Amino acid sequence: MNEYINLTLENIDEEHICCAIGDPKHQNGVDSKKEWIKSNLKDGHVFRKLNARGKIFIEYEPIEIAWVPISGNNYEYIYCLWVSGRFKGQGIAKELLEYAINDSKEKGMSGICTLACKKKKPFLNQKKFFEHHGFKVVDAIGDYELLALQFDESETPRFYDNARNMKIDNKEFTIYYSPQCPYVEYEVKELSEYSKENSIEIRFIKIDTLEKAKDAPCIFNNWVNFYKGEFVSNTILNANSFKKILDK
Repeated sequence: MNEYINLTLENIDEEHICCAIGDPKHQNGVDSKKEWIKSNLKDGHVFRKLNARGKIFIEYEPIEIAWVPISGNNYEYIYCLWVSGRFKGQGIAKELLEYAINDSKEKGMSGICTLACKKKKPFLNQKKFFEHHGFKVVDAIGDYELLALQFDESETPRFYDNARNMKIDNKEFTIYYSPQCPYVEYEVKELSEYSKENSIEIRFIKIDTLEKAKDAPCIFNNWVNFYKGEFVSNTILNANSFKKILDK
């Protein structure tokens, strides 16, 4: 039987948070992510992981406090469900999702939702897996879709109108980011240094409050790229991937 751990204020300092395990360059990002989790635990944030060294976890919290531009009432929002490497194909993802569903029902929630995409995208959940477990598309912005599993007849979550813009006024390369992912902090540093070395302007906009996250001008899960005012992707960039976008 698989053994799982839920992060708490008592154990979070000793436990790893799955991503960026043992990579010193991401330690500041790990610390920021842990502080972000700590600030949300009291409001119902759940980070549940396999008791093993690897990327095997599910993370979710009430939609009202979820750092995404999605409105809703009495739903849980799943940020990420990730099972990687040798742990794939063992039913762990199913167990993690079933835990989140049952936990939501026990809390008297009206349902549970997550962000996915018609096409496979990095840092987003896989649509087919969630559909297999009864989730249905309840809203969409282009290829990005909001999936929900309803427990009652209440209104389903929706993207905020501001998220449907997928455009900004700034024409320079613009990145919206938050401390929700431990990889983010290092990549912001790397891109900042690269832009200075190559005299390229990048505008970084840090999403550091719930209000800013709800007011994002596009779909948002922890990182978004804009170029010439147009949405590019939700992919976390390093210097090489950034250069490839500019070279297109």
